Amino acid sequence: MSARSLRLLQLGSFTSQFDRLMIAPMLVVIAAEMGRSVDAVSKAAAVYFLCYGVAQVGWAVVSDRLGRVRTMRLALLLAMVGGLASAFVPSVGWLVVARGVTGGCFAAAIPGGLVYIGDTVPVRERQAPLTDLMTSSAVGMAMATVTAGAIADFTSWRVAFALTALIAGALSYFLRALVEPSLGSPPPVWSSVKGVLTNRLALLVLGLVLAEGLVLLGPLTFLPVVLHASGLSVTVSGLLTAAYGASVIVFARVVKGRTRKVAPWLLILIGGGMAVFAYVVMVISQGAVAIVLGAVLLGGGWAFMHSTLQTWATDMAPGYRAMAVSLFATNLFIGSAIGAAVFGPMVDAGSFTAMFACTLAVSVPLVAIATVGRRRYATRGG
Repeated sequence: MSARSLRLLQLGSFTSQFDRLMIAPMLVVIAAEMGRSVDAVSKAAAVYFLCYGVAQVGWAVVSDRLGRVRTMRLALLLAMVGGLASAFVPSVGWLVVARGVTGGCFAAAIPGGLVYIGDTVPVRERQAPLTDLMTSSAVGMAMATVTAGAIADFTSWRVAFALTALIAGALSYFLRALVEPSLGSPPPVWSSVKGVLTNRLALLVLGLVLAEGLVLLGPLTFLPVVLHASGLSVTVSGLLTAAYGASVIVFARVVKGRTRKVAPWLLILIGGGMAVFAYVVMVISQGAVAIVLGAVLLGGGWAFMHSTLQTWATDMAPGYRAMAVSLFATNLFIGSAIGAAVFGPMVDAGSFTAMFACTLAVSVPLVAIATVGRRRYATRGG
């Protein structure tokens, strides 16, 4: 893979994550302008995550037939349409619809990059470019929480949605420079699904990433709201939450330098331990210092744990890689959508401790099962 190809995939990953997370620091602003509750507006985030996840399988089918690059370009072009619609909606109901469409279209960006790397890079060299892709995602998250809140404060939240829409359209054009991988005859859709869902290893990884979506992404949407409730402005709340993205960037570099020296199961244990400690801290206190520390630890958890599960996913069913990676991403964002739907009412009621306690209860068995499962897989030569 050329450096230029990787940079384009990184830009797609950046844009997708910026678009996904930018609603978090704008929830309060949108709710105030439209005269609705934060819980009502947060449904736009939950539907976005759900559509992002469910659409993965459809894009996998298209990718096997249309090609990896052509599929990403088409999806980004449609994401531009959904993003522009999001910028001009008249009500929360239409916002939920527009964000769902946009999420379903952006769904092809990151999984498309993962599959492209899986098709073009040998498995033993794969975690480094995958970590680079994840780093770009982290930069997108960090920039979203900083700039989207500021844009909403000083101009309008509609401007933020229009911005990512235009970037997606431009990226759709520039991706034509990528070389389309040579693919064989696409397997029947049901054969691909069956090939993954009858694979015990794949089922384990899919179950783990479903729980991971709830643990590492579910409460993340609401961290700016928690900070805003303590008296901070929308801009400052978004700026402090950006500690998450900055943390992923830093820890991703650490992970990239250790992938050949540290066993994957140990990387999962380190990252999972950081996530558990993050929720212990935030259960005890929801002050600014505790939330920022929790965000930093969650960033480390994402860098260590998710990057390792992600690499595992590209090799859990190599004969059906596009479908396997798509189902992996589907479960990640279904878990995230479940978290947003469950935690929204808690946040609206100010029950922040309950939200963090629920997530802590899920995180402990998740880390234990993921660590043991990855270690056993290694002993079988995986």
